[in-house]
Amino acid sequence: MGRELNRRTFVKLGAAGAAGWIAGNMTGDLSGVEAASREYDISLAAYSLHRSIGTGDDQIPMLDMPMLSRDEFGIEAIELVNWMLASKDKSYLDQFTKNAADRKVKILLIMIDRAGGVGDTSEDERGDAVKNHNEWIDIAADMGCHSVRMNWGGAPKGVMENPEALQGFIDRSVSPIRAICDHGDSKDLNVIIENHGGPSSYPDALISLIEKVDHERFGTLPDFGNFWGGVDYYDAVDRMMPYAKAVSAKCYDFDDETGLETKLDFERLIANVVDKHGYHGYIGIEYAGNRLSEFDGIKACKKLLEKLRA
Repeated sequence: MGRELNRRTFVKLGAAGAAGWIAGNMTGDLSGVEAASREYDISLAAYSLHRSIGTGDDQIPMLDMPMLSRDEFGIEAIELVNWMLASKDKSYLDQFTKNAADRKVKILLIMIDRAGGVGDTSEDERGDAVKNHNEWIDIAADMGCHSVRMNWGGAPKGVMENPEALQGFIDRSVSPIRAICDHGDSKDLNVIIENHGGPSSYPDALISLIEKVDHERFGTLPDFGNFWGGVDYYDAVDRMMPYAKAVSAKCYDFDDETGLETKLDFERLIANVVDKHGYHGYIGIEYAGNRLSEFDGIKACKKLLEKLRA
């Protein structure tokens, strides 16, 4: 058939057939391809700006992120990171929420780091982790979020090479996570885990945890890039998607001529996420590269996601 999918071919295939064609032809440039329109929105993860935003004299205040997202990038939804917020004081958080509302920018979720390990061997540490995460759930609810992203922390060293230790880690994590999810439910918030290092970056372990927790508020945030140890990125995202409540488009660099991401096959990933699994929520830009500036990396990712959507 070749690379080109023209209008006549699209009509002949129908929407479902066209989606299958796209999924089976996910390499190379997109020029000349007229595919079925995909329904998803684009958001901006604050981590994309973790070098530009801060409290230094040459940095942008976090309070200005809603303005930056709307005016500089044309993006109307953002995802926060707890440690990038300058304060947990109500007056500061209320001001941030007001700034977002003034710019008509939605605050979708807060990514929670440094809040303790829900799978720690110490019962006291697990209890502290529940308390810390619940505090951020309260903050996220006040800011109008739909979810919080937590880390699956507390794993012993070398846990992935020790099946018995891994099972113990999973079992210890279940009760604390259920408690966090129950609190999330009381605030109408989801609790999601990203593949973000340790056992969370291994789909077998993560899916086992999700099934054991068995809570409607508990799900995944598939990140395109955070897999290690020989894990197949594309298979792992595919397996996480049935539980997904958000998606993170991790990106590192882009080809100057084609605009394609150079380390990850975005065509293949988007076809999986949207065409195969029917995900139509926000896909969050999380630029983590070094060659391009943070601003240019965000713009390049947005351009590619818009091309893939159209």
